[in-house]
Amino acid sequence: MTEKTIGIIGGGQLGRMLAMAAARLNFRTIILEPQADCPAAQVASEQIAAAYDDAAALADLAKRCDVVTYEFENVPVHAAEKLAKDVDVYPPPKALEMAQDRLTEKRFINDCGIPTARFRAVDSQADLEAALADFGGKGVLKTRRLGYDGKGQRVYRSAADSADGGYAALGSVPLILESFVSFEREISIIAARGIDGTVACYDPAENVHRDGILHTSTLPARISEQTTAAAFMAAEKILTALGYVGVIGIEFFVLSDGSLIANEMAPRVHNSGHWTEAACIISQFEQHVRAVAGLPLGNPERHSDCVMTNLIGDDILALPEWLRLDDALVHLYGKSEARPGRKMGHVTQLLR
Repeated sequence: MTEKTIGIIGGGQLGRMLAMAAARLNFRTIILEPQADCPAAQVASEQIAAAYDDAAALADLAKRCDVVTYEFENVPVHAAEKLAKDVDVYPPPKALEMAQDRLTEKRFINDCGIPTARFRAVDSQADLEAALADFGGKGVLKTRRLGYDGKGQRVYRSAADSADGGYAALGSVPLILESFVSFEREISIIAARGIDGTVACYDPAENVHRDGILHTSTLPARISEQTTAAAFMAAEKILTALGYVGVIGIEFFVLSDGSLIANEMAPRVHNSGHWTEAACIISQFEQHVRAVAGLPLGNPERHSDCVMTNLIGDDILALPEWLRLDDALVHLYGKSEARPGRKMGHVTQLLR
């Protein structure tokens, strides 16, 4: 019934897990990724080995696919827009445009009526000094584009921290200074929107980071029903405003009174949603495939409490210990070399 082909731009672990979910529903997948034998290509039907913005490769992908999606948010917007002229592209290129620039993203989220940390655009050393003065000498300076897993950031913890050279230290590129937020915990929402406008939200995960990289996601999060409802409402506002189709990940800070501050969004399946493959009937990966293919969304309810742990770098050496655990689902990403900061896999342990 579903013998169609889904194109996936990007060949990392998220593309790999999307291809695996697509195969279960009888879809073929074609990966567009310059790196040969990438993790996604190991399980997909085919790979086009070319740059993400290669005109001939994009034309070939559009011709051979019924719909195209992507596994990371730094796909060139112009490439997605070009593809969209010839084939359905979900999530829509507009979502990429909003998520690729932190300043644009923050303004968009505020326009949806959702609060964020205070922020200032920084396009010079003078801008940085003025913004720090406005924020009492404290804040997180970030590149507006291409930063992830804590990269492209500089933290100012007090007025005693010198701003000298801060703009140049991050490459003299467009930056954003974000104020500190006093929060109790961080949560994320994995939500999906179908072509028909139906929205489904997974339960919020409580996240812990190490060195700027997600370490664990725990379900249930230690938040109230009111906070959960507010997170669901915020996600639906964002999805609707974007005319979104597919799965999105949205991170929030939870304040002491239970209110939420949106941190950032990722227009794709998300690391903090990996737990869904073990603790839900329908994983975030199958949900995304269903959404972009125009199929009914699945039930996002959680059947078990759980903790998802990322295996980063040498964490993979503990694999034998993880495999001895009862109620633990181990998922490795097909990467042969462990490097510091490299995501090698994850484990989701069900809590009975």
